[in-house]
Amino acid sequence: MNGHNFILCGTRCTALPTGALYLPDQRTLCVSDLHLGKSDRIARRSGLMLPPYEVQQTLEKLQDDIHRLNPQRLICLGDSFDDLDAAESLNDDMRLLLTGLQAGREWIWIEGNHDPGPVDLGGAHLAQIEIGTLTFRHIATREKAEVSGHYHPKHRLTGRSRPAFVYDTDRLILPAYGAYTGGLSCNAPDLRKLFGPKAVAVLTGKKAIAVPLTETRQPVHLRGRSY
Repeated sequence: MNGHNFILCGTRCTALPTGALYLPDQRTLCVSDLHLGKSDRIARRSGLMLPPYEVQQTLEKLQDDIHRLNPQRLICLGDSFDDLDAAESLNDDMRLLLTGLQAGREWIWIEGNHDPGPVDLGGAHLAQIEIGTLTFRHIATREKAEVSGHYHPKHRLTGRSRPAFVYDTDRLILPAYGAYTGGLSCNAPDLRKLFGPKAVAVLTGKKAIAVPLTETRQPVHLRGRSY
């Protein structure tokens, strides 16, 4: 899978190159900040027309992860839609694709700041959920053993900035999974203050690359290491 394996608060985790998180013992796949329908929301609010392909691109990437791993449970960790109107505006083809991805597995929508209410697209709608030793919510708190999203972390390595996971002994923040999402530097104060001195960034791409958060030059081999 070219993923990065680590242990968070006693739970085995794999950070995938796509930006998804997999918990092998729980057969749970987690993605954050899909922001489906962003082009639709921008068109509605500003009149600016972007190529309307981000929903298909994001869902097809998710389809590939699901087909490869066949998870029993899938968690969408908030801001799955750019707003609730965007959820309602999905075309029939995308609704059918989403329905197919949900078939045969537990599907959980965690509420985000962009999509705080229920969506009529199957699955359960929750504020947060506990799986194993971890609590999954959209925005990080000061609680330990939490997995969250919201900040769209990115990290720069050899001159290139990529979406990145960030974790330490207490928490993990996922990168944005959606095709039309920006990002916040992992070293930005709002993000850095959430993590201890041994925090690790895991850059996405062809292969998940783990680096100490303060390091921007060479990757280090952290596979399987528990903090």
